[in-house]
Amino acid sequence: MARTPVRPLVGDGMVVRRLIVRAKDVAFLKGIVEAHEGVAQVFAEGGGDLTLAAPADRSRELDELALDLARDFDGIVQSTSTEPAQT
Repeated sequence: MARTPVRPLVGDGMVVRRLIVRAKDVAFLKGIVEAHEGVAQVFAEGGGDLTLAAPADRSRELDELALDLARDFDGIVQSTSTEPAQT
């Protein structure tokens, strides 16, 4: 049975950043995010299209992490919450 990606369900009080990277980098990138305990959760929607979600009080850390990952993996960061990512 084929798996169908489902958009992440992120509740109030969370900020979200979309990160687009090469599909081959996703597993390694998820490991890096998990090593930053508590900063963010990663949701893979398909290929290299990722959603990073964090509590609003950690938005600055999330932005820094997302921008560092985008730089290291030749990716693109997009803000999908009311708080813009700094580029």
